[in-house]
Amino acid sequence: METIEKIKTQISENPILIYMKGSPKLPSCGFSAQASQALMNCGEPFAYVDILQNPDIRSELPKYANWPTFPQLWIEGELIGGCDIILEMFQKGELQPLVKETAAKHKKDDSESQAE
Repeated sequence: METIEKIKTQISENPILIYMKGSPKLPSCGFSAQASQALMNCGEPFAYVDILQNPDIRSELPKYANWPTFPQLWIEGELIGGCDIILEMFQKGELQPLVKETAAKHKKDDSESQAE
């Protein structure tokens, strides 16, 4: 599968998806750690893609998203933003309802999954 097609599939199949360095439990950079922590604090399941394990996605996603850095949070197919935006939304209390409403619409019973 072409990288862009893989990215589109991941985004469409995972209503709450973060592209990050490492995993939520073992992040490999401070920005990914902060962003995934904010997301975990929302208390809903979400998917992640470790871009360090997927160099093709790491190189193609910034062009596709028109967003140069990681992490990237996607909710229902829309790019929400990177670390600063995620933290700002979390601190303002805007991220939690967005994540909860999205999770309620797409109920699954696993707490965290790696997008394929």
